[in-house]
Amino acid sequence: MSGGTAELLEARDLARSYMMHRGFLGRTTQVRAVDGVSLSLSRGETLGLVGESGCGKSTTARLVLGIEPPDEGAVTFDGTAMPRSGTSNWAALRRRMQMVYQDPLQALDKRLTIGAQVAEPLDIHRIGTSAERRERVAAVMAEVGLQPHHAARHPQSLSGGQRQRAVIARALVTNPDLLVCDEPISALDVSIQALVLNLLMDLQERSGMGMLFVSHDLRAVRQISHRVAVMYLGRIVEEGEPDAVLQDPAHPYAQALVSAIPHPGKTAARVILQGDPPNPANRPSGCAFHPRCPVATATCRTEVPVLKPRRSDGRRVACHVAHGEAAPARAPTMLETC
Repeated sequence: MSGGTAELLEARDLARSYMMHRGFLGRTTQVRAVDGVSLSLSRGETLGLVGESGCGKSTTARLVLGIEPPDEGAVTFDGTAMPRSGTSNWAALRRRMQMVYQDPLQALDKRLTIGAQVAEPLDIHRIGTSAERRERVAAVMAEVGLQPHHAARHPQSLSGGQRQRAVIARALVTNPDLLVCDEPISALDVSIQALVLNLLMDLQERSGMGMLFVSHDLRAVRQISHRVAVMYLGRIVEEGEPDAVLQDPAHPYAQALVSAIPHPGKTAARVILQGDPPNPANRPSGCAFHPRCPVATATCRTEVPVLKPRRSDGRRVACHVAHGEAAPARAPTMLETC
């Protein structure tokens, strides 16, 4: 796929922490869910954001939409600083930024018809007359492959694929410039997943919208994305073109993710990481991945690696070893490409 050129979205050094109450005494602990994330997105481009559950992908998605304010950093949309959530300026901007959620049944109101819910953004933003809204709803439902009679149905009477199409139709009805998809296919059957991915790619080709595609499914991300960013414990550790990142990953964490992808005829051993991801409330010193990394060095344990272009191929990597700044403790495991 070939992306667009005009910059649409820019996020710089985003950070977001939450206070959690733990234990019998209800002690309060600060958890840093997003820690210094920077990303950009052009018109007509899809950026895939991948990583384990709890790594901060969904929080990043909410931050770039302005649904949650960052504790640090800033978001710029089409050259304008993101207004504070709940203000009239933010509400006006939201018609140009829409979100597709993970579970379509939870995202839809069981009490309302599909037609009424697809029309809801038009009602909220007071777009068009009643007749124009009905016409727009019919057009966008047809665009995503729903039939006219589906407008009178309720969510529980539709299939999972039809419900997700309805959620996509609702997100597209205002002709947004940016679509943020947060695990949009994880609740669907495999056969339906392919249909939804093809639908999103086709709609983007026709509209030129930018898309942030959040997922833990590396196969889906490789299919739909122009660039891929890999997150670990609130930070981006590798970013580049899908064929580079997902065929020949440079960061040891990305290598482990890729090695877990099933592939016919695959003979290389899977990289099994030791232990669980660290507690975000008690981040390791240095590189947060070093307690699980098979090539960690003394430098990795004390110095936080910077996400920067690698001299050999230009992809951005946050790893002392990948940049040749520290010799690996032992040779890294060779991974078969996916």
